[in-house]
Amino acid sequence: MSYQHWRLEREDSGLAFLTFDKANESTNTFSNAALNELSAIADELAKSPPKGLAILSAKDNGFAAGADINQFTSFKSAEEAKAFTKLGLDVFDKIAALRFPTVAMVHGFCMGGGTELSLACTYRVMDDGPKTKMALPEVLIGIVPGWGGAMRMPKLIGAGQALDLMLTGRGVNGRSAKRMGLADVVTPRRHFMNAARMLLTNPPAPHKPSFGQAIADWPVIRNIVASKAASSVSKKVAQKHYPAPYAIIDLWQNYGGDPRKVPDSSPTSIASIFSHPTTANLIRIFKLQERMKAMGKDSSTSIRHVHVIGAGAMGGDIAAWCAFRGLTVTLQDLSAERIAPAIKRAAEMYKKRLKQPHLIQAAMDRLIPDPKADGVVQADLIIEAIVENPEIKKKLYADIEPRMKAGAILATNTSSIPLQQLSGVLKRPERLVGLHFFNPVAQMMLVEIVEGPQTSPEVMQAGIAFTRQIDKLPMPCKSAPGFLVNRVLSPYLHEAMLMLDEGIPGEIIDAAARDFGMPMGPIELADMVGLDICYAVGHELGKPGQKVPAKLQACIDAKHLGKKTGQGFYRWENGKPVKSGPRNDFDLVALADRMTLPAINEAIACVREGIVVDSDLADAGVIFGTGFAPHRGGPIQAAKARGKDELLKIMAMFEKQYGERFKADAGWQMVI
Repeated sequence: MSYQHWRLEREDSGLAFLTFDKANESTNTFSNAALNELSAIADELAKSPPKGLAILSAKDNGFAAGADINQFTSFKSAEEAKAFTKLGLDVFDKIAALRFPTVAMVHGFCMGGGTELSLACTYRVMDDGPKTKMALPEVLIGIVPGWGGAMRMPKLIGAGQALDLMLTGRGVNGRSAKRMGLADVVTPRRHFMNAARMLLTNPPAPHKPSFGQAIADWPVIRNIVASKAASSVSKKVAQKHYPAPYAIIDLWQNYGGDPRKVPDSSPTSIASIFSHPTTANLIRIFKLQERMKAMGKDSSTSIRHVHVIGAGAMGGDIAAWCAFRGLTVTLQDLSAERIAPAIKRAAEMYKKRLKQPHLIQAAMDRLIPDPKADGVVQADLIIEAIVENPEIKKKLYADIEPRMKAGAILATNTSSIPLQQLSGVLKRPERLVGLHFFNPVAQMMLVEIVEGPQTSPEVMQAGIAFTRQIDKLPMPCKSAPGFLVNRVLSPYLHEAMLMLDEGIPGEIIDAAARDFGMPMGPIELADMVGLDICYAVGHELGKPGQKVPAKLQACIDAKHLGKKTGQGFYRWENGKPVKSGPRNDFDLVALADRMTLPAINEAIACVREGIVVDSDLADAGVIFGTGFAPHRGGPIQAAKARGKDELLKIMAMFEKQYGERFKADAGWQMVI
């Protein structure tokens, strides 16, 4: 029998090989059609069993990416979501029930449903390359592992390790998976067939967790483990904002990981999770991320050599990241001594991420200190990351442009200066583009690709393609003060500092922001970023008549610049702010409105002015650039959900009470 998405081949040896090859797609995902075909194949194999079965992928990019997200997001009701969940779980149960050994051959990405299919097999073989990762990332889009992951993974590797993977959504490579017991064999992909035949012809005992890992599933211990897991989650996210991690714990603790056993009335049920607004918003963010990942494909520019000028915190870390992603990088500063700290930070990052000595050394070899600026003449891309001073930047550009090779691109990492203030000194201003990275570079995915009035379309596309080349998310935007992210973030931080001047404690301001859903409060964030940087950006983006908050000015005068000096708005000890105990004598919702509405107003203005092409990308940029309450879907989505009329009334009240800065932008009538 032939199938559209699968190929089943039997050998004379008695072994069978089942290849997943999703028709008309570059990536394997599980749709209704693919699952129904797999169900029929499982029935066929049960009736006519081979000696063993290997399941593998025909796609070069990976084993399987999980459920078909387009189908999942098209469901009209919770009943459809439940039916899809039940179908996948029933089919994978059939694979698990086959009465002969099975092995999943995992290369590239193996996410969600792909991992759950592999867990339904007797064994798992993983490629040893850096691109191979196995994960249950459902929590990141607000759902639970519904096809057996929460049921089978704890039994395979112990609840402690399994809960960690399910609650964080993080992926593990082959070596880590082998150490955990998730993978049985780790080998290069070219040896997959030999590994499969060895496992299936002489099947060893399947992996079992150690005694210490297994006792976490004992009834009394299970409750303790669940309680500790919930306590740990509560320190990061609130259940009202993010129900999925709490549902995962409950699903494992009380239902053995089987969503079919959960009553619809429970917050853990597929019906409840599917209908929660957070789920829709997180799925929307995921799809926006995929949209950003698809950018830059039309560019023919290939960047091989990057020259970074400025080895400070930003420049040094940009250089380190580019070398980490495989590019040759020359790093320039005034002396080798100024470059040395950046090289040291890079080495620490490589050791943490790459682990293996030969990979670490290769990355270090690609990162070349260059105090004499020899790399300028060879580089395809030059990134300037020096002090935020237009005159100093222009002097640098005039010096290096004559030495740049034909076709090279000049990029500035300025966080707020419009490119039109910088390009006048250039003979080829069309080659200037903004590449605004965010700190810390290794963790922050977003890069603003800033188009000046004279930036050529070819250079914009090259900047976007380069951003994808180094595995970052590109955010194309027009050149205007603050671009998108800092323009939206600045009034939020400014309002928080004005509230601080009024005597509202920083702890309360931060608590209000976290209650809204921000990962960190604005006062703590300002200390983390550095009050000198906040001061400089505020000066650059400040509107006419805007005053510098008094406590910010006092900190600047005293050189109390935040975490990096040990004192800012907070005192910092052992890398953490010292805060006073909780209080409940403030209206946190009102405080959050006062802080967030200026940011929402600026996001709307950015869309109206065409700084970004649409409100979806504005939301994505602010989320990935600032961490803006992901469960709310971004500032503009949050405004739509709350309601334009209600928010405009609050804005009018604040404008009357606090002044012109709360005047609603004209875009409210067009964007919301």
